Amino acid sequence: METASFSGLLDTLLFLFALYYIVKFLARLFLPMMAQKMMEKASEQYQQQQNQQQQTTSKNTSTEQPKEKKVVGEYVDFEEIE
Repeated sequence: METASFSGLLDTLLFLFALYYIVKFLARLFLPMMAQKMMEKASEQYQQQQNQQQQTTSKNTSTEQPKEKKVVGEYVDFEEIE
């Protein structure tokens, strides 16, 4: 009975060892591609936000009417007499 459990343990360790290296190999292949896709998506979102901000700013400036200044009276320049 001890040989069966040792054989099972050896098979399990070999399976875990192989699984580790397969995952490590696949990560080296796919992680750079995934990171590039994420950077492209983030860049697109940033561009969209900038465009929305510019549109909002241009709408606000074009719809605002210049405020009229109140005319209080004439400006008189006084000179001091000694």
